[in-house]
Amino acid sequence: MNAETVKRFIDAQNNLVVQHSDFSLRALHDMAMSESIDLKPHYQRRDRWKSNRQSALIESFILNVPVPPVYLSEDDFGKYSVIDGKQRITAIRDFLAGDLKLVDLKKFKELEGSSFKDLPTQIQNALSVRPYIRVITLLKQTDPLLKYEVFLRLNTGGEKLLPQEIRNVAFSGSLNDLLFELSSAKFLATRLKIKNTSSNAYRKMEDVEHVLRFFTISERWQDIGQVPSEEMDKYMRDNRTASKAKLKDLRVKFQSCLDACEHIWGTKAFYKPQAGGWRGQFISPLFDAEMVAASLFTHTQISQIVKKRESVIRAFVKAFHDDSFFAKSISQSTNNPSSIKKRITTVADIMKAFC
Repeated sequence: MNAETVKRFIDAQNNLVVQHSDFSLRALHDMAMSESIDLKPHYQRRDRWKSNRQSALIESFILNVPVPPVYLSEDDFGKYSVIDGKQRITAIRDFLAGDLKLVDLKKFKELEGSSFKDLPTQIQNALSVRPYIRVITLLKQTDPLLKYEVFLRLNTGGEKLLPQEIRNVAFSGSLNDLLFELSSAKFLATRLKIKNTSSNAYRKMEDVEHVLRFFTISERWQDIGQVPSEEMDKYMRDNRTASKAKLKDLRVKFQSCLDACEHIWGTKAFYKPQAGGWRGQFISPLFDAEMVAASLFTHTQISQIVKKRESVIRAFVKAFHDDSFFAKSISQSTNNPSSIKKRITTVADIMKAFC
């Protein structure tokens, strides 16, 4: 065991090749503006600092307070992506480009509301060339898998990564790319109440996660053995580099089922009935039930069901109120295999009665 441990240690030393540099704010701004630095690599989080956090960083530079280093990956000669420090580089770029006005300052309150061009010339010049931020670059010859390892270790030290953020890093590949592509579907975004990139569901990658959730449960719901989150991990691992043919089938499957749900359920899709109407909140178990049930019918059958959509919805509401096991499968212990099977079969049986 000792020999193997030493070998792994030596491999780790040899596979990670780094370069330490000090960059001026102007240099980072120019690289970001020219897109020499990719600020949106697929493994990065979607969240974005608000103006007060960006302003706090700029004030730190004015105060000459050291800030943590930035980590870049050299993807090609002269091309980099951000491993850690996306928000810092974005704030620097926005401020020097004139797109950020300072707010909520603690020490330089007289600069409140100022953009870069509004600052005294001496401060402008100093900010452009004097503050340096340490940049640690993983050079091109570094083992590519180590980039993801570094990202995970850096980002799990602060705010905890969400499950889909971890999958996005750990299982990059053709399937992950498809998840992002399909997550932009307008109807899904509407149901999740995603209006823009500031929406909570978007920042948490809930749209991406629900595409994966559909693929996972639609294939495994009849003999699912673990909770959905663990099954989703396994599905991504098993299909990380899926073939073009399988990706095409998955794309068609998701789009056709989402269209079916839109035409059958409309504004009630993935929402739960309640006294006097419908609860305006996205319910993941109902997403499972309606999407997977739709996958069990042919295009012709779906067309017949759509014609009787009002009757389908009434039958669904009745089942929700009359069948306590069905209601529980949506509201309580929703990750149990029995609950997953119950809600899907119930909705499928309701739809089958109208085709």
